[in-house]
Amino acid sequence: MKLLLFSKILFVLFLVQSVYAQNPLFIPPSLTGTVFNLDIQTGTQNFYPGNPTPTYGINGPFLSPTIIVNKGDIVTLNVNNGLTVATTMHWHGLHVSPSNDGGPHQSIAANSIWSPSFEILNNAGTFWYHPHGEGKTELHVGKGLAGMFIVHDLIEQSLGLPQTYGIDDIPLITQSKAFDVLQQIAIADHMDTSILVNGTIDAFYDAPAQVIRFRLLNGSSMRSFNYGFSNGMTFYQIATDGGLVETPNPLTRLLLAPGERSEILVDLTSLDGQSFQLMSFGSEITNGIFGAPAVGIVPDVIDMYDDNPLNGGDYELLAINVVAPTTSPVTTIPSSLIPYTPYLPINADVNRSLILDTIRILPIDVPNLAAGPFGINGVSFDMMVNNIYVPLNSTEIWTLHNKTHIAHPFHIHDVQFNIIEKNGLPPVLSEQGWKDVVLVMPHDSVKFITKFTDFEDNMVPYMYHCHLLHHEDDGMMGSFIVSSSVGIDEISLSGNDDLQVSPNPSSNNWDVKSTSIYGEYTVILTSLIGDKVFESKEKSIDIETHFSIPTNELTEGIYILKIQTENQEFQTKLMKTN
Repeated sequence: MKLLLFSKILFVLFLVQSVYAQNPLFIPPSLTGTVFNLDIQTGTQNFYPGNPTPTYGINGPFLSPTIIVNKGDIVTLNVNNGLTVATTMHWHGLHVSPSNDGGPHQSIAANSIWSPSFEILNNAGTFWYHPHGEGKTELHVGKGLAGMFIVHDLIEQSLGLPQTYGIDDIPLITQSKAFDVLQQIAIADHMDTSILVNGTIDAFYDAPAQVIRFRLLNGSSMRSFNYGFSNGMTFYQIATDGGLVETPNPLTRLLLAPGERSEILVDLTSLDGQSFQLMSFGSEITNGIFGAPAVGIVPDVIDMYDDNPLNGGDYELLAINVVAPTTSPVTTIPSSLIPYTPYLPINADVNRSLILDTIRILPIDVPNLAAGPFGINGVSFDMMVNNIYVPLNSTEIWTLHNKTHIAHPFHIHDVQFNIIEKNGLPPVLSEQGWKDVVLVMPHDSVKFITKFTDFEDNMVPYMYHCHLLHHEDDGMMGSFIVSSSVGIDEISLSGNDDLQVSPNPSSNNWDVKSTSIYGEYTVILTSLIGDKVFESKEKSIDIETHFSIPTNELTEGIYILKIQTENQEFQTKLMKTN
């Protein structure tokens, strides 16, 4: 009861501050060029009066600068991890090779630098970057590591859209956060009653009386936002996750789940001197989505969900004051943008099915259909297991079946996709276009089509996962390898208890021990698709066989260790890290 009372008091203070004590919207600094130095560091922020809150940031104490590039640029990103713990950095939505993707397999050790370099292949769009470490994504994103990644191209620049960053082209990173009684950011806490836009609580923005482009990013760990304006005005959606749509889509509401992005145009030309609010209309969100009036069915509900006053509530995200226009304003909204040519289901090579469901950690556990734990296809994420092998240039239809009481925003790395249907019906107009996140409703299904081009790697996988970060960290994630090799689906990846390998993963050598191997034996190390990278013939006369395998000439990724004796074969998986 004391916690509930404290939470309600915080919410009342939030509402009072929204009216009387607003703060100017922070616009993250922009970085341009082709070489970017990104220093991950600790810091503090005074979100509320009293104790400062420990935070993480890039090139600053909280959040990250906005990276702005052009299609065709070859960029290098020097990610310097100044934390005392390992992290990663994932370029969400960008089409890059798996070794540059920044998933959990590209761990950046404390006080070390990771410098991926790649060509920008995406069309103009709004992407973002954030950590993606195994079991640590919510902690690192929640403490502040998130930033936008904007791509421009020649077609977009010819359309007359607003694109003066910070003036008429405005990033809006919307997040909800929970704070404990000491005003520290709380992780895996459903009392996320504080709303931040670009890291600003109770933010206001003085917008010029012209056409404004808002780049919306839902950077929350769990909460969906139902964007709209307090004055009921129409706005125009011009982009989805992967870039521009064919024609501006007039809307008064736009639902974005965690990880999703959209770009909207707002015509303020006739509103000089007026004020209104960008809102989230939570009362209109369909039940089952985190942020709606209800999630789950008794007894499978989320603990304290009903006690959070934001759930099912309508609340302010950003106060907007319209001021005089700039000297060269954009005053019209284009009637058309770029052609949209989706993939055709008739051209699909492969159909896959994934089941989003609860899993049992122990035989006595009874999973909660609204709170988890959750998995995909009956298993939890395992760094040492690759779940799917995708042929290079394969056009595929993936069907997602949600067997739980809560909606899951499903994200896939590497590619953009087209939604074919949701629960058997075509997607609404706001979800047509290029996507990399799709919200799968409870006890519903989604079907999308995509194509895996350009990049293959027999060792390093991409990820797919729920973008509710608590779910991802708990294991609602899988991996896939894209390869042009044949027959990879037949490879067995089972481990063997007769082999003890340490450390695993390893950046140096693997030390292998076994009490089941005696006499002559052959050590073979292969890639996941069978390419031999190491072989040695050995002989043991001891009770315990012990040898080392060097890794200094190996690339990062997953390998298969086979030990063959005259009568049997032992096999296990090994991981090489940088």
